[in-house]
Amino acid sequence: MAKKKLRIGVLFGGKSAEHEVSLRSAENIIKALSKERYLITLIKINKDGKFDFNNIKNFDVIFPVLHGPFGEDGTVQGLLKLADIPFVGASVLGSAVGMDKDVMKRLLRDTGLPVGKFITLNYSEKITFEKTKKILDLPLFIKPANMGSSVGVSKVKNKKEFDKAIKEAFLFDTKVIIEEFIKGREIECSVLGNDKPIVSIPGEVIVNDEFYSYDTKYIDENGARTEIPAKLSKQEIKKIQDIAVRTFKTLSCEGFGRVDCFLKENGQVFVNEINTIPGFTSISMYPKLWEASGLPLPKLLDKLIELAIERFEKEQKLKTSVS
Repeated sequence: MAKKKLRIGVLFGGKSAEHEVSLRSAENIIKALSKERYLITLIKINKDGKFDFNNIKNFDVIFPVLHGPFGEDGTVQGLLKLADIPFVGASVLGSAVGMDKDVMKRLLRDTGLPVGKFITLNYSEKITFEKTKKILDLPLFIKPANMGSSVGVSKVKNKKEFDKAIKEAFLFDTKVIIEEFIKGREIECSVLGNDKPIVSIPGEVIVNDEFYSYDTKYIDENGARTEIPAKLSKQEIKKIQDIAVRTFKTLSCEGFGRVDCFLKENGQVFVNEINTIPGFTSISMYPKLWEASGLPLPKLLDKLIELAIERFEKEQKLKTSVS
């Protein structure tokens, strides 16, 4: 007797500035999902946030392929949890803290993980260029606290750029992060698992532009290149992999996550951020790092679906009543 196919709903699009990236990630995932193992249904969330909620109730697993706010930040995860449907990736808490760079950096810092100096600015607050320069030096980075794919991110070297960058970042969020510039190599690791996560070999992003901007990532073909595996010593690899797993666990992540670090010339490693729904486009680091580590995309997707079911079954055993 043939094994029953799992019904997988691929949830993509979304009400965020990363809508287009989501479309490309979803396309790549759909191509790679096994048609022998799964019945695949596409569920698109329009740019205005509208989608057929009744459409998600009849699936064995939902695979959210949503980047940025209203998808990667715990909102959709809370909805799926309330609807009692297994889903791929971090749950509500891990998604929320992974998305909010301010909360994320404070949690990492309090755990003793290395993060660069930063200032958080709420919409009603002001800070002068002179004060910021005194605390963080120049150049510095200004970015929305809750956004990914380098949307709304600016590298700042003077007051004119500072004022413009603050306005730009506040177009995408009500909270802005101002970060010190860390001169170092951009090293990334892919993490996979729930309670006992494993980590891929590290890869390096080599940028030919001012920084790894949205255009550099997705538009300019010559803006950046990746080197997999990164040219690192055994000691550097172990150090970065350990930091990646600690970051994943500290932020209550599950399923998958890509941890981005800076490696300075003196050997110091700083955590930049985690992506709890990393890109799955044909050029994205998360699947490429696992492929180079011996786990091709179809098997990686199988594992992510297994992890979603594993967590769901564990949570179903929890008591919901004291009687």
